[in-house]
Amino acid sequence: MTKQTKIIAAAAAAVFLIAAALSVYMLRKAPANRIEIVQDGKLLYTFDLNSADNQTIRIPAADGGYNNVVIEDGTVRVDTADCPDQTCVRMGTLKSEHLPLVCLPHKLIVRFAEDGAA
Repeated sequence: MTKQTKIIAAAAAAVFLIAAALSVYMLRKAPANRIEIVQDGKLLYTFDLNSADNQTIRIPAADGGYNNVVIEDGTVRVDTADCPDQTCVRMGTLKSEHLPLVCLPHKLIVRFAEDGAA
């Protein structure tokens, strides 16, 4: 191995380790279990996942569409929606405070509540 190859390999390893550390940080479980459901900038619901009953909430969109948000066994997910891309459904359960569930067509965000939020 030449000196230049060793430097490139070391740099690639450093980038990989930094990316892995950031991934673990961003995908870790949020410390809080309070979630907010927000549509078009308006807070619709707040739930504590530790005490919330299992339920499905149908959230109508301004365009006549909908999202079904399911709270079940301390988790939350968008179960069904009539949006064309279904990204919100494919995102699965909410796991990280850095990665909310989002439905752009219906302007819906399901996220962990910020510290100090009511």
